[in-house]
Amino acid sequence: MAEIMTDQATPNPTTPRHEIAHAYRSAFEQLTPDTLDDLINLAAPDIVFTDPFNTAHGRDEFRRVFQHMFDTCEAPQFTVTEIAIGKAAVYMRWVMTGQIKGKTALALNLNGMSELHFDANGLIKKHIDHWDSASQLLQHLPYIGWITRRILRLFQIKMQKR
Repeated sequence: MAEIMTDQATPNPTTPRHEIAHAYRSAFEQLTPDTLDDLINLAAPDIVFTDPFNTAHGRDEFRRVFQHMFDTCEAPQFTVTEIAIGKAAVYMRWVMTGQIKGKTALALNLNGMSELHFDANGLIKKHIDHWDSASQLLQHLPYIGWITRRILRLFQIKMQKR
């Protein structure tokens, strides 16, 4: 895993934010229904979590997002490939693999980035997941996939052949 220090004022690896970011990365990579509390305990009580499908407020809703993931996905696994520590936030690039449960049984290989903001106590107060749900997920699903692919083509620039 690569680590990029972008905050020239605080490159010290002993800062609480740095330590919490690495603990969060570890909890994220080892996430299972049994280890979910390890991730939740690093979140502020009033955490706001946002991804392409959800906005969750507080630890209980944050927990529900991940419980839903475990209910709908077989063996979801996050691998953090890079961490960048900035002045205002920490950024974690990740790959999520797994498989959607049920008839769809779609294999997942999602690339994304989590933007993490901290409160005064060093806990995660905001977790924003950035990933392209249309091209990485929706276009591969039955029914909705067809219309998603048409929308993606509508906005696609036609490139010259090389």
